[in-house]
Amino acid sequence: MARLFHVPLSPFCRKVRLSLAEKKIEVELVEERYWEADPDFLRRNPAAKVPVLRLDGKLMAESAAICEYLEETRPEPPLMPKDPEGRFEVRRLIGWFDDKFHHEVTAKLLYERVNKKVMKTGYPDSRNVKDGAKAIKYHLDYMTWLLDHRRWLAGDNMTLADFAAAAHLSSLDYISDVDWNRSAAVKDWYAKIKSRPAFRSILADQIPGFRPPPHYADLDF
Repeated sequence: MARLFHVPLSPFCRKVRLSLAEKKIEVELVEERYWEADPDFLRRNPAAKVPVLRLDGKLMAESAAICEYLEETRPEPPLMPKDPEGRFEVRRLIGWFDDKFHHEVTAKLLYERVNKKVMKTGYPDSRNVKDGAKAIKYHLDYMTWLLDHRRWLAGDNMTLADFAAAAHLSSLDYISDVDWNRSAAVKDWYAKIKSRPAFRSILADQIPGFRPPPHYADLDF
């Protein structure tokens, strides 16, 4: 069985978990306190980052590389388009969420509210929280624009781009930092994606000291 070293609310870990589940790959989840720099974990990934996946006799790190490996070795069901233009658009949007959205929103909301408490590194920076709450509105509006032109974020089919976005938003939704009333299109998109069987384990996550809102695991909001 595959083994994934992860942190439950990490959007990068969640993206890999969604890919594994969509492709029906059984995986053992091992929660890893990577910030403690345990020597055993550092041997798995000297970068001291999660996720780390053990699969096919290999240890793999970096969520984008892991998801591409899964796509190439387990192509069904496909999470990338067949045409180069479509694949470019998926990779562009994954970069948008894992870089821009992560820097402007996730790191300023989730990391301030949750990670600092869990890691015992201080209290939330109110300025960062305020900036993150402002920035997410812009990103939700951009997603609305995409969904006004497409069935899914990158085109007519669900792709890794949707999983990347849903991984970040689900982590933020756990701490009630997503205003689902801002966009009916985004809310409908998220309802569709969180209704998939691949989302079940994510909706079952429970973080000690943090209680999700009632709608978090409600497939009908």
